[in-house]
Amino acid sequence: MADENPDKKNGNPDKKNSKKMAKKEPKRAAAKKEAPKPKKAKARKGESKKAAKKEGAKKPAAKKEPAKKAPKAKPAPIVVRASSRYVRVAPRKARLVADQVRGLQIDRARALLQFSPRSAAQDIGKLIESAAANAENNHDLIADEMRVAEITVDEGPTLRRFRPRALGRATPINKRTSHIAVALSPEGDL
Repeated sequence: MADENPDKKNGNPDKKNSKKMAKKEPKRAAAKKEAPKPKKAKARKGESKKAAKKEGAKKPAAKKEPAKKAPKAKPAPIVVRASSRYVRVAPRKARLVADQVRGLQIDRARALLQFSPRSAAQDIGKLIESAAANAENNHDLIADEMRVAEITVDEGPTLRRFRPRALGRATPINKRTSHIAVALSPEGDL
């Protein structure tokens, strides 16, 4: 409604006034197009507005700084892994054996596991033998010069069983499983 001519409101349309108004508007638009406003430099993250204005006023050629060489890091030690999943031994019982073997040289670990009375020792022994075979065949390492760098025992799925009891009741029996993982590394890398 604000765009309407005031003469139209009164009921007296004046053709001359409306033509003059239509002619003035394009001239204003043309004047705006001819003189665009200078763009303001936007401040980057961490810069002040004054620094951005200075940068917008003069733009020196970008200097290429020589790339800084990163210090050479030591090569990562070779780690040979083996894992066994769904082993039918409770993780709590297997961790007792795993804690005894962790950090030992492979020959000492084999001897300890061979004479351990715990049933988890047999499964962990087989796993260490598998990791030693991986070291020899896949990485061309000598198995007797390896040590047990890491050994973890995680919980696997639980087999839920029930045992009948007196008066028609049943009590649950949880048959727990474990996921065992071993990592061997050469003795020099500690």
